Amino acid sequence: MISLDDLRDRAAEFLPGYLGIRFTHLSAGTIHAALSLRPEVMAANGFLHAGTIVSLADTAAGFGCIAHLPEGADNFTTVELKSNHVGTARDGTVACVATLVHGGRSTQVWDAVVSHVETGRALAYYRCTQMLLYPRVPAVSARP
Repeated sequence: MISLDDLRDRAAEFLPGYLGIRFTHLSAGTIHAALSLRPEVMAANGFLHAGTIVSLADTAAGFGCIAHLPEGADNFTTVELKSNHVGTARDGTVACVATLVHGGRSTQVWDAVVSHVETGRALAYYRCTQMLLYPRVPAVSARP
């Protein structure tokens, strides 16, 4: 399995790194991530931006997928996602626990719960489907 340090390095120069998402735990079928709230990830109304919550959950599920690719697969892409937002926050830290609920050869399904660390309240429930990608095999010509 890929290490937390490998995931951190992979995320650093992209959106997860820009947002400040930190991977905090990785085990079989599970990944944890966290994000400290600051003005740049908030909505103009002073509450946590829904896009920030989705980005945290999608990042956790995506990097969980990377860490759990089956043999031969080399990447993935998200083909469906859904989130239900049930709370918000103005400060502190939000955490996400993403869990692999289906690990097939062509797709993975991940569930994630985003919660406010200081209050323990759930903020969102998220589910996504990842299509697994395999290296392309060059077409073999039937002509001699």
